[in-house]
Amino acid sequence: MAYIDAVRKQFETAVQETLDAGLNKDERFICSEQGVEIEVEYPRGSKRMKVLNFCANNYLGLSSHPEVVKAAHQGLDERGYGMSSVRFICGTQDVHNDLEKAAAKFLGKEDSILFASCFDANAAVFEVLFDENDVLINDRLIHASLIDGIRLCSAQRDSYKNADAGHLAKKLKMWQSRARNMCVVTDGVFSMDGILAPLDEICDVCDEYGAMLLVDDSHASGFIGKTGRGVHEHFGVMDRVDIITTTLGKALGGASGGLIAGPKAVVEMMRNRGRPYLFSNAVPPPIAFAALKVIELISQTTELRDKLEWNAKYFREKMEAAGFNLVPGETPIIPVMLGDAKLANDFAREMLMEGIYVIGFSHPVVPMGKARIRTQLSAGHDKEHIDKAVAAFIKVGKQLGVIS
Repeated sequence: MAYIDAVRKQFETAVQETLDAGLNKDERFICSEQGVEIEVEYPRGSKRMKVLNFCANNYLGLSSHPEVVKAAHQGLDERGYGMSSVRFICGTQDVHNDLEKAAAKFLGKEDSILFASCFDANAAVFEVLFDENDVLINDRLIHASLIDGIRLCSAQRDSYKNADAGHLAKKLKMWQSRARNMCVVTDGVFSMDGILAPLDEICDVCDEYGAMLLVDDSHASGFIGKTGRGVHEHFGVMDRVDIITTTLGKALGGASGGLIAGPKAVVEMMRNRGRPYLFSNAVPPPIAFAALKVIELISQTTELRDKLEWNAKYFREKMEAAGFNLVPGETPIIPVMLGDAKLANDFAREMLMEGIYVIGFSHPVVPMGKARIRTQLSAGHDKEHIDKAVAAFIKVGKQLGVIS
């Protein structure tokens, strides 16, 4: 018992150190559906306030779209709440197969396979495809799920500077004669900075040295590119990216679920050897029905992604004119750089009082000294919503000495 008490004290000390450093991740309580306007209790049990949400992954505003909700209800009514099984036992419905085919077609790939999340997809893919004879060379700012997936694999590892195709070329040249297979791993959109990986340049380098390319396009699928297919469409390299992992939990409905899209042989290997696939329950029917509806909606028109593009450009212009330090980019992820973790948390708290829901991001989500407010625009936002958010940023920014 004394040992347990000592360990508990260690944990309590670590929690207090996190609080003292301003690195704590407070959770706010949303008491409404996810949308542009939400009801929030903060702290829990206090009076609810209506605020505008500027930090959701709800890029196309589809999380509570009536047709998407209706499709989820249809799935619930016709096929039930959950599968109570993994896919290969008794967890595969026809809708799962339909969604995999629709997702593959949308992403321009031969086939795809569903996972409970993209984190699970990234945990599966490397261990199945690569071993100690191979090398994985990743961008240094890849998502945590890719990092963890690579750690599960016995392949050799290396990295290259963020979005630097020239540095990648040097690494591929170095490994070319030392590995059976080389695979480059990158995000399509880097989620903390909102910048695009230069996939056209990366594809050229991969072709030159005979390397595979895997892209996690979670923060792009549905809205980046002329028809929203992703960063590979944006750069005109849809047929040159070998494997795409992505999520259904952001623009493609906002619930949960992920997938791997690529050659049929890769998908079949995942179906037979991917541990998160073999040992996790199937995606629930309501989510599968809703995701199919999302793909149908965004395949019919680019209206939502076009509005999102306009919103992001307008917000960025207004914030830059006000004097805020933004990470340059062209996506709806627009970080407002503040540096200090406590300042970022204080800023977010004051913004909430102004009716704008944003969150301070600090270590370990971002590097030490790089704390920020990561704003995310949605097609659900209207111009007046953006104007209100900018006005609040200016007021709080002056209050806290961020801008003059």
